[in-house]
Order: sequence, then structure tokens, then C-alpha cells
Amino acid sequence: MSQEPLRLHVHHERLAIVRLDPGAELPSWAQGGFVTASRTRHEFSIVCAQSGVPRDVRQERDRIGFGIVGVIPMTIVGLLASLCTALAAANVPVFVISTFDTDWVLVPAERYEAARAALEGLGHTVSGTLPES
Repeated sequence: MSQEPLRLHVHHERLAIVRLDPGAELPSWAQGGFVTASRTRHEFSIVCAQSGVPRDVRQERDRIGFGIVGVIPMTIVGLLASLCTALAAANVPVFVISTFDTDWVLVPAERYEAARAALEGLGHTVSGTLPES
């Protein structure tokens, strides 16, 4: 797929990916500058600032969000595939979230440098720095 270089921005908070029971309510601690929730009949997943998530909740912590700057038309084909392919080649696991306007790739903090290098290796520009723990 041929595409124009993207601008990506690193989210300023470390994020947690949380799993709750499917009938759970949205908890008050699900806050921050990035919050998303998805419910299926099997689970209720929340991504939010990890700083408020209780330690006894099932979660994956220390995720760093790389967001595509701007609005991505829903007709674009292969964009996430190209990002994920480059990250896979760099041995970086991903958790992907799409919003109405754009896409986010969350990676483990310990793989931040490898992820950034892989994205920049595709010709994309990445702004922002690794958020503090």
C-alpha cells in the first residue's frame, strides 16, 4: 500500500487496558485524557489513564498510545495493517483502538523506542515523549 507519511502523537499519560465483567458499570476511576470502553456479551474493556485504576482490577498497565493526528477517512484501506506489520517486524505487540476520526496503537512502555523507530522507519513523524510512570 502506498500512502502519504503520517503524523503520530504520543499520548501524555500511561494507559491501562482493563477487563471487567460484561455487566459492570463504568467505574468512576475510568478517567484521563484518553478513555474508551467496549462491551460485549463476554467482557467490558476499558482503556484509561492507569494512575486511577485500582491495582486489584484485572489489567495490563504501562501502555503507550500512538495516535494518528487528523481525521482518517473510513474508506482508507491498509493503513493499520501497514503500521501493525512494521511493529510486528520490530517485535512490538499492539492493542489497536479506532475512534470515529482516527486510530490509536497502544504498545508496552518497554517497547516504546522500538515502536517509535518502526513507525519513523515507515517515514512517519512521531511527536511527544515517553510519559513518566
